[in-house]
Amino acid sequence: MDIGLGLPITDPALLVDWAVRAESAGFASLALLDRLAYDNPEPLVALSVLAGATTRIRLQTEVLLGPLRSTALLAKQVATLDRMSGGRFVLGIGIGGREDDFAAAGTRIDQRGRLLDRQLTDLRAIWRGEPYAGAEIGPQPSIAGGPPLLIGAFAPAALRRAARHGDGFLCAAPLDWAGGLVQTVREDWDAAGRPGRPRLVCQINTAIGSAETVEQARRAIADYYAFAGRPGWGMPLSDPAEIADAVAAYREFGADELVLYCYGEDVDQVEALASVVRPGDPPQHRGSSGR
Repeated sequence: MDIGLGLPITDPALLVDWAVRAESAGFASLALLDRLAYDNPEPLVALSVLAGATTRIRLQTEVLLGPLRSTALLAKQVATLDRMSGGRFVLGIGIGGREDDFAAAGTRIDQRGRLLDRQLTDLRAIWRGEPYAGAEIGPQPSIAGGPPLLIGAFAPAALRRAARHGDGFLCAAPLDWAGGLVQTVREDWDAAGRPGRPRLVCQINTAIGSAETVEQARRAIADYYAFAGRPGWGMPLSDPAEIADAVAAYREFGADELVLYCYGEDVDQVEALASVVRPGDPPQHRGSSGR
């Protein structure tokens, strides 16, 4: 199982240091979440900077809110990042659900599923070199059809997108109710006649270090998830033994990758987490996508 690192969003100026140290510590990927009406870095821009500061580590969005963006421009941005990073970019994409993001983008939130379905079809076509609105949009990505796609979803209709459009499923649900989501995705995958099985990427929130670091992370998470009206949702694991146990549980669950999200700014968490989870150990993949 690969171990990735989800980057804090409060201070973009710190992210290059996080990226360099994460790569040195052996983490497999760097991930960034996406919002529009929020004080966070735009993930494609930020990951482009981090691509230039690193050489090996994968770069992932988890998840990019596709319906907030122009399809043609998104296709161009993703292909550019893919090419300039040497094929290290993975596009995690989903619909989002916060009304303020859609209001700021001038996009109807009640149309977001339909918009994303059309967008995913069009992105693949553009990346295969097919004209879009009568125009050819380059550059071409490293692989025909574009970089790997992870679909983030919870609802049944959204979960079906992983089988129709994706190479994998990005599961942000807690482990105690992730099993049903993963089973649905795999059943849809088989029903669609896809070979192999979808790559499974899971997430947990972590904060390790001083009491100040842990408290900063708790406040940041509480603010980020305040819209959900669920106090305590997403609170981070901070005890090293609990983090190690969680990693072992996700490995047993069959995850291909587990991303540890850090909301506290202290970059020393990189090495602290690495000492707990040993991300440089050889990956233990349980399967592959159909691509």
